[in-house]
Amino acid sequence: MYGLAERLFPICRSITGNGFRDSLSLIREVVPEIKVSEVPSGTEVFDWTVPKEWNIKGGYIRNMQGETIIDFRNSNLHVLGYSIPIHQVVSREELLEHVYTQPETPDWIPYVTSYYKERWGFCMSERQKQQLTDAQYEVCIDSTLEDGSLTYGELLLPGKSADEILFSTYLCHPSMANNELSGPCVQTELIKYVQALPERRYTYRFVFIPETIGAITYLSRNLEGLQQHVKAGFVLTCVGDDRTYSYVSTKYEDTLADRVLENVLKHHYPTYKKYSYLQRGSDERQYGAAGVDLPVCAFCRSKFHKYPEYHTSADDMSLISPEGLQGAYEAMVKVIDALENNHHYQMLCKCEPQLGKRGLYPTISQKGTYDSVRTMQHFIAYADGKNDLIGISNILGVPIDQLIPIKNQLLEHHLITYSD
Repeated sequence: MYGLAERLFPICRSITGNGFRDSLSLIREVVPEIKVSEVPSGTEVFDWTVPKEWNIKGGYIRNMQGETIIDFRNSNLHVLGYSIPIHQVVSREELLEHVYTQPETPDWIPYVTSYYKERWGFCMSERQKQQLTDAQYEVCIDSTLEDGSLTYGELLLPGKSADEILFSTYLCHPSMANNELSGPCVQTELIKYVQALPERRYTYRFVFIPETIGAITYLSRNLEGLQQHVKAGFVLTCVGDDRTYSYVSTKYEDTLADRVLENVLKHHYPTYKKYSYLQRGSDERQYGAAGVDLPVCAFCRSKFHKYPEYHTSADDMSLISPEGLQGAYEAMVKVIDALENNHHYQMLCKCEPQLGKRGLYPTISQKGTYDSVRTMQHFIAYADGKNDLIGISNILGVPIDQLIPIKNQLLEHHLITYSD
């Protein structure tokens, strides 16, 4: 995952354009089954319109002695996202009207965009801005803003049921490691995990989209089917650091997605942070919007907006780690395993079963000998058809991944059955 992020990091991406396509192509080298779709500029998608396609080759600010002040080649954050082309000499006063900084972190370049109003601009550190003391500067942005298309990728992995689990991540920001690349890299590995499952209860849908407009576009093309089939969904973003774990709940915090993610995080990282839908900010906004109402949470390590490097040049490859990515991956694998095994279970015999004759209980009764089977006994007590696996886990305080082998043993010995 970290190696894929390293390959993706230099690419300048946006909500449309070749940077997005090139990034998706690198991911498709790992998972070639991903299907690519293009939606033309001008297409109406609910209340929005697919914008013109933006591509950029370079950009710089130079003083009149020909000395380069900032250059897109040094950081693709230096050019305002979706800037229209320009090449002219401007006064210092005019230039400063088109310069964006983040004064509270004077050495960092902010990430700034103007997708839906045409303008030009540059981003730089506050310290670089303070060095703009000359009367005039040459400014150049070598970009195009023309009719084209919006690109997204999707992969559907069928299961026994048409009920779906949705994973969504975005691939539209330039060089920011945690905010941008961690989600797609973890999702790519999750695809490989689901592909390798010997059998799948659920159908899995994985989408790689531009944030906001991509989710809206995807929903406009697939809403009816998604509303019919999606039982739980997760937006993966900012999952590469190793500071914490967090999630943004659905609107009413009462979906299967909420239940399974809270259960897993409670055991995977007990000090995780929960945020309400009122603190949404990524594509869980669109999936949970009125009239859409899909059961989709956002899963993060350090949540967007909550870590200082967010949307700046400091969100570089040093902010994420192989261990951080692995931790997020393992949490979501636990979510997948929990969902695959999350049935209601019903005991098939009256009263407490004799586990000893089935080799499930110690044949010597002595203090301490039965401690290892107490969890199985507790499982049996609550396998009364009223509780699914998540519910039993919550009652017992035992992680689901520890209950799955117990459940499998009880099924093998025909002591329980599915009641849903």
